Amino acid sequence: MAKNTGHNHRAGAVKARSEFKSGKTWFKRNTTTGQIMNGSPTQHKGVRNEK
Repeated sequence: MAKNTGHNHRAGAVKARSEFKSGKTWFKRNTTTGQIMNGSPTQHKGVRNEK
């Protein structure tokens, strides 16, 4: 399980999540359902990128 360290990074990976970029926005996706969860102008911490 990923845990926040309080030093602007996470220890471990966030499982069952991936992210992709569309335009200038990074979208986080639930990999089990494929549902898009939220968008952000910056990358999410500890989430793997889709190709």
